[in-house]
Amino acid sequence: MPSARPVVPTADGPTGRNAPWPLLRCFCAATGAVLLADGLALMALGYFSVGVTVPAALGAAGSLLAWRWHAVQAWLGRAAPRRRLWRMGWGLFLLWALSVAAFWAVLARQMGGHGPAAIRPAPQAILVLGSGTSQGQPSPALRERLDKAREVALAYPQAWVVVSGGVDFGETLSEGQVMGNYLRAQGLDARRILQEERSTSTELNLRYSLPVLQAQGLGPDAAVALVTSDFHTVRAQRIARKAGYTRTVPVAAPTPLYIRYNAWLREYFAFAAGWVLNEL
Repeated sequence: MPSARPVVPTADGPTGRNAPWPLLRCFCAATGAVLLADGLALMALGYFSVGVTVPAALGAAGSLLAWRWHAVQAWLGRAAPRRRLWRMGWGLFLLWALSVAAFWAVLARQMGGHGPAAIRPAPQAILVLGSGTSQGQPSPALRERLDKAREVALAYPQAWVVVSGGVDFGETLSEGQVMGNYLRAQGLDARRILQEERSTSTELNLRYSLPVLQAQGLGPDAAVALVTSDFHTVRAQRIARKAGYTRTVPVAAPTPLYIRYNAWLREYFAFAAGWVLNEL
């Protein structure tokens, strides 16, 4: 008769084929499935930011680990250094996850902005930061920013409206052009809309918009309503100060729920990159 498959004891309990699933394997399977489904769904909608691809990669890794759990445990059981690396890897992952949670907690407390009626002093310009386009149309997040900017523009009819953004990968129209087209289609006076069409980052949005403002007699000390997504207001304000703006007031546009936490994760990496590059 064939011998029974051996049961190899580990820190998570027996790992034979008929053994109960250890908690860590269950965590990998459940979390991996959720993250992978989230990433694939958003990719199918055209989202490929780091806030989408990182969860998708983590989900794929977790699902693969849960599927090949017995093989991985057998491989670990052959050498003590492997087990130490395994525990170290999980420890580092836990520290990273805790840092993301801490960042999100701080972001949730600090993010936000003023509504149109609360902007003081009255803005001389309304600067809308770009946020991606698709086939000549604003992304859902960018549409929220533009709708909020239009609301502010109607409340302050004397203010210029600057839309800022360059050409997306695979696109022929700049974000600035798409944003201007959207606002004009929504009935905003075309004579008020100024387009900046070279920038490819928040820092460049702000830097390249300065000459556009200066052409209208406004400098870095002009009162500017800075319109962006709610989670982005904290970093945008810091970059604006670094770029020389002295009187910006953040105006927060809501982030669609289905991309909210992916956007928060992207902001985590953006804050880290901004700190490394001395942009904040």
